Amino acid sequence: MDPSKPPAHADTQQLRSIVAGVSDGVILLAPDQRIVWANEPALAMHGVDGLAGLGGTATGYRERFELRYRNRHRLPQGEYPLERVMAGEAFDEVVVEVAPAGEPDPRWTHRIRSLVLTDEAGMPDLLVLILRDETERYDAEERFERAFNANPAPALILRLSDLRHVRVNRGFLEMTGYREDQVVGRSAYDVDVLEGAARRDLAVERLREGRTIPQMEATLQLPDGREKCVVLAGQPIEIGSTACMLFTFADLDGRRSAEKALRQSEERFALAFRALPVPAIMATTDDFRVLLANEAFCRGTNRGEADVVGRTAAELPLWADAEAAEGLVARFRREGRLTDEDALLHVRGGPPLACAVSAAAVDLAGRPCLLLVAPRAPERARARAEVAAAVAAVMTDAGTITAAVLDRLAHPVPGEGPTEVSPGLSALPARAREVLDLVSRGLDDAAIAGRLGLSRTTVRNHVNGLYRRLGVGSRAQLVVWARQRGIGADRA
Repeated sequence: MDPSKPPAHADTQQLRSIVAGVSDGVILLAPDQRIVWANEPALAMHGVDGLAGLGGTATGYRERFELRYRNRHRLPQGEYPLERVMAGEAFDEVVVEVAPAGEPDPRWTHRIRSLVLTDEAGMPDLLVLILRDETERYDAEERFERAFNANPAPALILRLSDLRHVRVNRGFLEMTGYREDQVVGRSAYDVDVLEGAARRDLAVERLREGRTIPQMEATLQLPDGREKCVVLAGQPIEIGSTACMLFTFADLDGRRSAEKALRQSEERFALAFRALPVPAIMATTDDFRVLLANEAFCRGTNRGEADVVGRTAAELPLWADAEAAEGLVARFRREGRLTDEDALLHVRGGPPLACAVSAAAVDLAGRPCLLLVAPRAPERARARAEVAAAVAAVMTDAGTITAAVLDRLAHPVPGEGPTEVSPGLSALPARAREVLDLVSRGLDDAAIAGRLGLSRTTVRNHVNGLYRRLGVGSRAQLVVWARQRGIGADRA
């Protein structure tokens, strides 16, 4: 039989109406199970050239093609769409994956519905299957599913029609601690990712309209009662023909932890730098503009810190012998460091200060800088032995500065200042001095409370009292004050 022509016994007018009304594949079966006609799209959707390629009957079709549901379960005998329509069942939509018999992977995805044409007596006269090729669509959805699940960036998908979550990836579950069943199927009111959004009203308005939700910070409520800071954004997408919103998230906690660690590292660096017992400055490498100056430098050159920071070497001036200084600068730019070079620092209102200058290139918050130390020339031997290791530790990694390094940095060099106990220290109560000793050795409030048998509140009150008595504004300054007076430097 010519597959391009309808069977002679069929109602030709009715058949024309069916074929004209669809642009998909059509297969016609007689009540005796014979496949009597199929149009070209139906043949193409099975990879065959003629009607015989479909197997001739419903049984022959089942022998030639293996059908699976979308969950990859094979359709058993009697469940094939051809067999169901032969049994008189009418169905609006069945989605199956189709493969030639013996092939492990499906080639096509068909969406199938049925019609039963009856004769004048109401008996089935012609059975019709209408097939739509959904292969490309479902392949695209599978690729999306794989990419969505494999993406390490946290994400979930909300269906816009009923505001229920329909997808969640591993990244979101790991970030929040939710289980999949605690999210998928739940409404946006049960798991409200916009609850703590910085611009919640805008986000809710955009969600209702199915429009893009711009990036904004938000606080997610986690199932264990904790909170997590994130940046979220929403992008409207379609899953199949269903309008959805794809939410993506960036975890801010990790970034903030890194920022906190950086701040702590910078604080430790500043502590070590300011405690250096020899003159030292931190300056930019391009114009030698001073960014930091320690107390020994300011005292040795007879300047206040405000007079030094922000000014270039030429503006200070830094050097007493400008011509010799040009040679040092040229050597630093060429070699990237200086080691124990004789130089004269300019002293305001006094004779030059003879020093042995060392300098090295360092990175300060992503900016190329130089760290310059200038111990007095008569103390060169001791400075080389005691300061070099401390400077190397600072330049290598500020985060590695330990109490032992601070001991080397804070231990005074003879001639750099008084080392005897100051009147302010001798006037401290015994308990306050015990607290100061433990603070200067790097213990926090909890450790001090445990060591002295006090409450943390009492320890905090003692520390605040030390701030007031000694005129310092931070714990780091308190440690420097104590170390410069020999407190905490003899024990670890």
